[in-house]
Amino acid sequence: AAGARAAQAVASAMSVFVTRRIPSEGLRVLSQASGCRVQQWDSEEPVPRAELLAGVAGAHGPLCLLSDRIDREVLDAAGPDLKVISTLSVGFDHLALDEIKKRGIRVGYTPDVLTDATAELSVALLLSACRRLPEAAEQVKSGGWTTWKPLWMCGYGLSDSTVGIIGLGRIGQAVARRLKPFGVRKFLYTGSGPKPESAAEFGAEFVPLTRLAEESDFVVVTCALTPATQGMCNKDFFGRMKKTSVFVNTSRGAVVNQEDLYDALAQGRIAAAGLDVTTPEPLPTDHPLLSLKNCVILPHIGSATYATRSTMAVLAANNLLAGLRGEPMPHELKL
Repeated sequence: AAGARAAQAVASAMSVFVTRRIPSEGLRVLSQASGCRVQQWDSEEPVPRAELLAGVAGAHGPLCLLSDRIDREVLDAAGPDLKVISTLSVGFDHLALDEIKKRGIRVGYTPDVLTDATAELSVALLLSACRRLPEAAEQVKSGGWTTWKPLWMCGYGLSDSTVGIIGLGRIGQAVARRLKPFGVRKFLYTGSGPKPESAAEFGAEFVPLTRLAEESDFVVVTCALTPATQGMCNKDFFGRMKKTSVFVNTSRGAVVNQEDLYDALAQGRIAAAGLDVTTPEPLPTDHPLLSLKNCVILPHIGSATYATRSTMAVLAANNLLAGLRGEPMPHELKL
């Protein structure tokens, strides 16, 4: 009887709510954990707000996604037993961190494991935009390809170019590492402060945002979304860029003022753009940016490789379990 009571106590202490259908490897980690009681919103689509509030009620730890706004209302709905939040993402701007910290709740996230996949996608998006790949492929399908023409479908190459990276963190460095063999002449970067050790590998120079805009042939945004970075790529920024420059964003949509970007692209103030992130997500199908041939937009697939998503799910599950057990997390966000 004492053993049964102990088992019941463990089970009640390990109540988790998973807010979406996640890779099976991650769910398996949770379901096989001793005394872990798992509830899940088993859908590819985001959990409705009412279902989220009901699902977290009494839970000790939710495993959430970027699309789940974990604010005071959710924390109140969960109640005093909430010990840990695990997000299946490297970003955490969907979490009310001040309120979470105030309540002594631990947070796990999934950095590093998606660095390579996101960097690969950033390079693919840059090449797609600067060499006009979607536009060219459409010409093949529509019959626009008639003969070889010297000036038809010309774009811009990376050889002997200057690349500016906004946010030389893990992903920014991984992007630079992949672009360097293309013959990039110079790397510039900007951020909250110089990172000489990280920049040394690429001979990258730390510069103000304005100079980066003025001198870069390609601008790649890989920074976190913070009050300081929100809307930083705006009319003034695009106005400083070269008319031949290409802009790529794989960080967060809100870093960019999309109306200003549209104007810059439509009026030829910059050559092209590639976006894997937008505001909102999904972007409405009638959004003006989607009418432009010189703007390539993807549906936030930076980390979308089978291996990466599986690894993210396992890490998120292990972060959650470690937090519930009061152990060190594989990756804990220090609040």
